[in-house]
Amino acid sequence: MSEHIYEVKKLEGSSTTGTDDAIKNAIAKAAADNADIRWFEVVETRGHVENGAVAHWQVTVNIGCRA
Repeated sequence: MSEHIYEVKKLEGSSTTGTDDAIKNAIAKAAADNADIRWFEVVETRGHVENGAVAHWQVTVNIGCRA
């Protein structure tokens, strides 16, 4: 069995449409820097409220890349 070693990047993603898009935005940024992404983990979800409505969804994502 081969060893699997990962570098973990922590990114904050945001979107005006929802958490899924916020996650995809963070992963797209990581992919631009490193094409060997293997997994992600959402560790925090929060939002920004303006005038009583959600204006932005925000997520903290740990992204695992092969080292």
